[in-house]
Amino acid sequence: MAEKDKVYSSKIKYNGIANFPDFYKFCFDWLKDETGFSNLAEEKYSEKLSGDSKNIDIEWSGSRDLTDYFKFEVKAVFKIIGLTEVEINDNGKKIKTNKGSIELSIKGTLVRDPKGNFEKSPFLKFLRGRYEKFVIPERVKEFQDKVAGDCDEFISQAKSYLDLEGKK
Repeated sequence: MAEKDKVYSSKIKYNGIANFPDFYKFCFDWLKDETGFSNLAEEKYSEKLSGDSKNIDIEWSGSRDLTDYFKFEVKAVFKIIGLTEVEINDNGKKIKTNKGSIELSIKGTLVRDPKGNFEKSPFLKFLRGRYEKFVIPERVKEFQDKVAGDCDEFISQAKSYLDLEGKK
């Protein structure tokens, strides 16, 4: 069985005006293009209507091989509460957008030996322990930093998008 290390976990909260479909597209495209998750998939999407507002739950997950021995897995969760359509005035133009509370969390995991090549016998498990401890400890740290860096950059980009686009 592969060894999984949860390397990164963070969340942001935003309450205000923002165009949610544009934010959704920005986040999906950024994760897919900037981090190379070609298999990023929406595993859950649920909407609950309450009067003229919506509560939405979305979960994405994806993975990417870093090497034959390392794999990067990501899980992003959106919780949108009280999403309503509003009309704002932007330099004399009326624009339809959304207002509500957005919570975005992300978890990054580094998977070692995802194919289970070292799980075939107790001796191979022993060798994997020695391999990780004495041969590649710097490499493990390097990939942990890469996973954390990519996840942190995603959260920063999402936060910046909401700060810039949400204030219009």
